[in-house]
Amino acid sequence: MELLDGKKLSQEILAEIKEKLENASGPKPCVTFIRIGEDPASVYYVNSKQKKAAMVGIESRLKTFPETISQEELQSEIEALNADEAVHGILVQAPLPKHMDEKTVFNTVAAEKDVDGFSSVNLGRLVQEDPEAFVACTPAGIAEMVRRYNIDTVGKHIVVLGRSLIVGKPAALLFMRKAPFANATVTVCHSRTSNLAEITRQADILIAAIGSAEFVTEDMVKPGAIVIDVGINRVDDPDSKKGYRIVGDVDFKAVSPKCEAISPVPGGVGLMTVALLMHNTVKAWELSQNRK
Repeated sequence: MELLDGKKLSQEILAEIKEKLENASGPKPCVTFIRIGEDPASVYYVNSKQKKAAMVGIESRLKTFPETISQEELQSEIEALNADEAVHGILVQAPLPKHMDEKTVFNTVAAEKDVDGFSSVNLGRLVQEDPEAFVACTPAGIAEMVRRYNIDTVGKHIVVLGRSLIVGKPAALLFMRKAPFANATVTVCHSRTSNLAEITRQADILIAAIGSAEFVTEDMVKPGAIVIDVGINRVDDPDSKKGYRIVGDVDFKAVSPKCEAISPVPGGVGLMTVALLMHNTVKAWELSQNRK
């Protein structure tokens, strides 16, 4: 069984970006993070992304607003950033306050600065296999993991467990493309799928992104499958100093002996997500240079 090491791969990607930017002339890429309120998880995630940006030579800016900001005011702030030529990427940290419509907010970000890949324009470009599409960072991280481990996908049956706009749907689209490390037959399953285990057992490659701790059990995976675990779930653990531990959507201990390869949690796809955000920001910067 091979471990798909997201830590190692993410470090490689970040080192490549750092080297590219050290050798580049002129203004460096700039990404602006927007955070609403003081949700501890959002504060942590944005701080982590800013640290990674600084590490590789990407300028990052942070705009924070109270939870009382109206959707119209927030959209006006985003429009100002759309017009700012010094800003190449814009990321609105989810979740947003309940009085806001996330889809509308994400679609306010200019497609060429949508480094999160959540806008309808970039999802449409992905469907059309447009190379300028920005792909959501988690599925892009999965695809990069597959590429760097040289995992054969051509003609393989990939089962995606989960249908979210953030992971499941774009992941399915990525592996259906007519492209290297794609050309797969893709099945998308979800919480309403009948005979779920029967379908997941058909997978040559199983991508678990259903958001339920250790949901994928040993009987759901065929021998020799490749399993990519996207889940990040907190479960109580009185033996831990923190009182909890992080697990994926796959019961790693039970499933891993059956696999040809599997990604761990933590240390897998999560780290790839941040690395691909940096990649998307550099891509946005390069495309902006080409338009000048």
